[in-house]
Amino acid sequence: MEPIRVLIADDHPLIRNGLRTLLDANAGTEVVGDDDVGTGREAIEQATRLQPDVVVMDLHMPDGNGVDATREIVNTSPHIAVLVLTIAEDDETIFAAMRAGARGYLLKGAGPAELVRAVEMVSAGVAVFGPTIAQRVIDYFAVARPAGPSAIFPQLTEREREILELMAQGVNNTTIGQQLFITSKTVRNYVSNIFSKLQVADRAEAIVRARRAGFGQD
Repeated sequence: MEPIRVLIADDHPLIRNGLRTLLDANAGTEVVGDDDVGTGREAIEQATRLQPDVVVMDLHMPDGNGVDATREIVNTSPHIAVLVLTIAEDDETIFAAMRAGARGYLLKGAGPAELVRAVEMVSAGVAVFGPTIAQRVIDYFAVARPAGPSAIFPQLTEREREILELMAQGVNNTTIGQQLFITSKTVRNYVSNIFSKLQVADRAEAIVRARRAGFGQD
């Protein structure tokens, strides 16, 4: 059988080199692509050009984060399996990666055998989660969640509804970022996603729809 072709995308050279050494030493895997794929944009370009079987994807990279890169790669090349390898284990990041199309999610610190096995499994079409992440997913779905706000605009994520609530209260992007401890650029990205999902033209129209649905009443 031909080896599984793997592209590594991470902004830390030491991690890239370590992963390359590990995967090249395994008879069933072969690392492809440049040694310096360290941005989201480079990951997309290399995946498009090389068409690997698997992309091992960090999430926190400059010039397009790993979630956005995952979404674009999977949308344009659905046969490519993305295996997230990151330090982020919060619910929002986990589910953002899953919604983007990631087929696996491991935390950095996973053992070499676990990583190689995960690459093999996602290449075969199997979803893979490290033990810690699997428990987080189980815990998330085990909790009973109110049907109220999420039922109003089900296409929005929890974070997007949170931002829409603040928008409906008249809070500007800068203040939203300060309150939620995220950058203004991140807020703008969320707001853009909200416009798209609600199919509205601008902030004013989004606020009108939100207030009609009961947002911003506190």
